[in-house]
Amino acid sequence: MTVLRPVRADDLEQIYRISLVTGHAGRDASGLHRDGKLIGHVYSAPYVSLSPETAFVAEDTQGVAGYIVGAFDTVGFEQRLEREWWPSLRKIYTDPQGDPSSWNADEAYAASIHHPPHVPAAIVDVFPAHIHMNLLPRRQGQGVGTMLLERWLKNAREAGVSAVHLGASANNHDALRFWGARGFVRLEPPLVDASDPTAWFGQKL
Repeated sequence: MTVLRPVRADDLEQIYRISLVTGHAGRDASGLHRDGKLIGHVYSAPYVSLSPETAFVAEDTQGVAGYIVGAFDTVGFEQRLEREWWPSLRKIYTDPQGDPSSWNADEAYAASIHHPPHVPAAIVDVFPAHIHMNLLPRRQGQGVGTMLLERWLKNAREAGVSAVHLGASANNHDALRFWGARGFVRLEPPLVDASDPTAWFGQKL
């Protein structure tokens, strides 16, 4: 049995682990990283700390099996990250130098901590909220991802959110099919740059 519930502070270590083992276009990224928390530092942990009211987990008998996190106001959340999240991490991780094509996976994420990428303004203007969701293989294909998504969207609608976006790896074909089958539309130019490697999706609520 899988139970959905709001995130708790003591879920953080399990959420870091899920971020890592699903962090390579949906596959296990453990072999790419010496520091297993880097992906979570960027994509999941800040929501647990700064916006727990917009974070939910799916828990089964083995523990937390998946999560959905996000923010209703992307611009405001990015500003909070700059004030409250990135400064302490920048003291821990060195900003890599040199040719980015020579960086390993840890260095690439460390660079994201020092120079966080911002969602294109054209996307945020139309789809102001955003989400990230990851689910362990043991609960994939059982409707758990859909339940997490519906829980988050219900919360967003009740808060008056007008639209939500997400970015997915263009190489994660299962994820692309999942989002497309659940009302998300793949965004195209001029909302996105044709050369952007991220697959952006949006949905009006």
